[in-house]
Order: sequence, then structure tokens, then C-alpha cells
Amino acid sequence: MNKKPNRFWLIILLLGLSIDFLFWKKSIGINFAIFAVLCVIGGFYLLVSNALHPAKKSLWLLFPLLFFLVITFLRQEPLTSFLAFLFVLFFLGVLASTYLGGRWFQYSLLDYVKNFLNLGFGAVSRPPNFFKQLQQERAERSDEKELFNLMPILRGVLLALPIVLILAALLASADLVYQQKLTDFLDLFSFEKILEYTFRFFLVGVGAYVLTGVFLHAATKSQDEKLLEDEHPIVKPFLGFTEAAIILGSVVILFMTFVIIQFQYFFGGEVNLGIDGYTFSQYARRGFSELNIVAFFSLLLILGLSIIAHRQTHTKRRVFSALSAIIVMQVMVILVSSYQRLDLAIGWHGYSRLRLYPRIFLIWLGLLLVAVVLLEIYRLERYFTLAFLIASIGFSVSLSLTNVDASIVRYNIYRETQGKHLNYFHLASLSSDAVPALVEEFQGSNTPPSVSDNLGAVLLCYAHSEKLTKGGQDWRSYNFSRWQARKSLIAIQEPLGEYRVNDKKSPVRVHTPAGELFRCPR
Repeated sequence: MNKKPNRFWLIILLLGLSIDFLFWKKSIGINFAIFAVLCVIGGFYLLVSNALHPAKKSLWLLFPLLFFLVITFLRQEPLTSFLAFLFVLFFLGVLASTYLGGRWFQYSLLDYVKNFLNLGFGAVSRPPNFFKQLQQERAERSDEKELFNLMPILRGVLLALPIVLILAALLASADLVYQQKLTDFLDLFSFEKILEYTFRFFLVGVGAYVLTGVFLHAATKSQDEKLLEDEHPIVKPFLGFTEAAIILGSVVILFMTFVIIQFQYFFGGEVNLGIDGYTFSQYARRGFSELNIVAFFSLLLILGLSIIAHRQTHTKRRVFSALSAIIVMQVMVILVSSYQRLDLAIGWHGYSRLRLYPRIFLIWLGLLLVAVVLLEIYRLERYFTLAFLIASIGFSVSLSLTNVDASIVRYNIYRETQGKHLNYFHLASLSSDAVPALVEEFQGSNTPPSVSDNLGAVLLCYAHSEKLTKGGQDWRSYNFSRWQARKSLIAIQEPLGEYRVNDKKSPVRVHTPAGELFRCPR
């Protein structure tokens, strides 16, 4: 970074100013993605110009980073958006921590924790040392003379200031228009404005300071020369093989009894359930959370025993892997049972976020269990954390591609056409992701008039909601979901004109053409 300090400070200053330009009094939208891209480009430029080239494996991080950056301004559904922002920050941190080394795919959980703590500490502690080093280098090059040359400029400004003020006052007295313009200009320096400028300048300075620390950390501490388990494992095996085998064997027997009952009753159909007085609805509501906890605990059990249990011989390793594989196969049956229960609940009540999230999660949990057993069999325990990371990314990507709120709209309206109950209030409480699907169903030729009548009321709730007006028309707050929702509502203004809206009270009330009263969510 010392080769071209002027260029370094220019880029840092521009990135700091971009924080104010993109975010001050602006809603989060495309501005977040733009800022992240600017930081990546600026960081790469500064590092590469100082002959610090990234490891090829670190460049792979750019692909998921760019995907989640797009999702930050593409979706509005809460969990999808939260995970997108979270993964953007995660991958930016990993990129800064492993820029020169590129061994992020070998990180254990503790490696991630250690590197993120080091990155945070480096972002705060490295800039002062860097500033001090630059000052020393300037002193060695006798740059004090350059600083001394600033004094004539300062003296000239101080001498010119009173002259300019006097002449400006005379000109303002001579021309009313000039006086008004001058007054407007001086209003920019009112006490309130000065406080605002001071706070904004502080934010720019903090942002520039932190970015300086992050870039310096990437330049000096991202080599990944040693990971925590390169030489010695953090936790040495201390549990005997016999004890571990008994634990796994006991769990195998326990799960076997549950699996047998599942095949006899649950997978046997509604007739078998009726024998014991259970209905599908009752069976679906019981145990879903408990089954998922059992599956997750089984994953932790296999991971934990693989770390702490001794397996000195080839036979012991094969027995341990075989028991782990049997448990995973049994857990897969348990997950299928849990998935079936969830499907029954969906068939009974319809889609909701709390039913769609676990439906996608169960698939990735099953894939993670299979991956863990395969890694255990092939003695690749180092990649357990990578498997967990891939499963987490897969879950988030699946949510993004599914468009959760639009799926809720389409499926629940389909159920209504099949004679099932539809909770219109629930549809009105979703994010702007749902609006295009609602408009499509509202205009659908196969949509019954009674359903279309209520959907119009739901759409008017969105039209009078802050969900769509948030961010206004400023391009920095642009979000594709909000833009598409507003565009869809504009296209159906004419048919919605038949509804009466009372927006003077909270919540907003909509009177449908059929005479129904619909209260919007607050």
C-alpha cells in the first residue's frame, strides 16, 4: 500500500464519500449492492496495484457474492432478504480474510471465528500504525517542505475572507435577486445544517477508517499460512471406541423402533391411522418440530463423536462409519415422515412462510446428513464446515429462487378454487413480492368472481401500504420487487376504481363492489 499512497487515499476518500451519497436519508435498495461492488473493485485495484494478487480459489467467492448482492434488491420477503444481506457480509469478510491464501474451503468453524475476529480487530487497529508509517516515510523524504508550502495558501484565504464578505454584502444590497441567492447559500451554514454536516462527515470518516483497516488486513494477514488444525487437532480424541459404538448402536436401535412404527402407521395411509383414532390432521400437527430436532441432534451426534472418539484401526473406522450411515438412513426416514406431516398441514391449512421455510430446509438438512456421512467414510472431516456452508447457501438460494410470497399466493388461491378456505387477510400481510402474483390471479380468466372481488381489496391494501411507497422514487433506494409491484398496480387502476377506500382511519378499509368490507393489515 506504500507504493502509491496518494492513490490509496483518493480511493479510500471516494469510498467514504459514497457512503454518504448512497445511504444518507435513503432506504436500503440497490445502493447496498452498488456500495459492496465499489468496495470490492476498489480493494482489488489497490491490492493488485501493489503487486498483491488474489489467490485463484479466493476468486470463487465472487460468484455467490454477486448472486446474493442481486437478491438484496430483487426480493422483499423477510427471511430471503435477511439471508441475502447476511451472506453478502459473510463472503466479503471471508474474501478479506483469505484474499492471499485462498484456503477458505478448508476452514473449520473455529477458523471462521478466529479470522472474523482478527478481521474486526485489524479493521480498528491497523490504520493508526499505517498512518504512522506513512508519516515516517514522508519525514525521511523531507516532505515537511511540502507541508510548509500550505501556509501561504492559508494566509491568502484568511486575508481574502473579510474582503469577500464586505463586497458580497454590498452586492446583495444592490440587487434583490442576488440577495435572495446569497441568503439561500448562507442558510446552508445554519446551526442545524452544520450539525448535520458534522455527523455526515463523521460517518464518512468512520467508513473510510474501517475500509482502510479491512484493505490493510487483506494485504498483510490473509495468507492462510496455517489453519488451526494443520499441525494438531484442537480437540484431541478422548472417548474410547467401545463407548462411541455403544452410543451409536443404542441410537440405531431406538430409531429402528420409530421407523417400524412409521412404516406401519404413517406410511400405511389414513386407514391405519383411523384404527387408533387418529386423523391425518391430528397426526400432522403432532411432532413436526420434535422430529426436526431429532434429525439435527443426530447430525451433531455424528459430528461430535467423529471428533472425540478414538478409531485407531481400519476395522474400528469401518464399524463407526457403518453405524453412522445406518443412523443417517434412519434419520432420512424420519425426515420423510416430518416432510409428510408438513405436507398434510399444508393440505389442511395452505401455504404460509412458516410452512414453506421448513419444507425447503428439510431437503437441505437431508443432503447435509448424507454429505457428513460420506466425508466421515472417506476421512475428510476437515470439510464438515464446508458441507454445512454449502447446505446453508443452498437453502438461501432455494428461498430466493422459489419466491416464497408469490408461491403462497398462487397455491392458496388454487386451494380456494378447489373449495378450501382462503385467508385473504394473510395474503394482504405479505411483502411486495406477492403483488405481481396477486394481480395475475385477479385478472385470471379462471378466477371465480367472488375470489377476484376479494383480491381487488387485497391489492388496494398494498396500494395504500408503506411497503410500496418506502424508498420513494430515488434510484439509490430502487428495489425490483417494489418497482414491479407498483407497475403491476398501475396496470389495473381501472378495475380497482370500482372499489371504495377509506384511508382516513387506521387500518385502511376497502369496500368491494359486492358490498363486502375488508380491513387491511396495519
